[in-house]
Amino acid sequence: MKPRIEYYKVAPTGYRGMMALEKSLEESSVEEKLLHMVRLRASQMNGCAYCIDMHWKDARALGETELRLYALDAWREYPDYTDRERAALEWTEALTTLEHRVPDSVYERVRAQFSEVELADLSYAIAAINAWNRISISMRSVPGLYKPKAR
Repeated sequence: MKPRIEYYKVAPTGYRGMMALEKSLEESSVEEKLLHMVRLRASQMNGCAYCIDMHWKDARALGETELRLYALDAWREYPDYTDRERAALEWTEALTTLEHRVPDSVYERVRAQFSEVELADLSYAIAAINAWNRISISMRSVPGLYKPKAR
């Protein structure tokens, strides 16, 4: 696969805006490993190979297990996710599809696990990954080349 355009070069202002949002998420109230799981789940749903590759590698670099990553697509059936993780994943799916809007029942479950600040940060992270997915898919970003930051 060949990339279509180098969007970050031809439209640097938009790219800098996206990166500013990412920078703010580095200071998020939500734990980094969970943010990568949320990003990975949304990327799976959207079929973004580039972002799946990136967030799988980032989650592994933070100590996430292969088994939990393999089971992520079936998180509802897999017993090894906490209530907090389940709430975040359900919120991710609701915000990624917006198929039936965001039901009050989903909101209530996520609010039981997250403070208002955490929920806002989580929602920004979900909005950002959905935007990155759309950019990466449409511009044909090539997966497999990403290397996680040294820890």
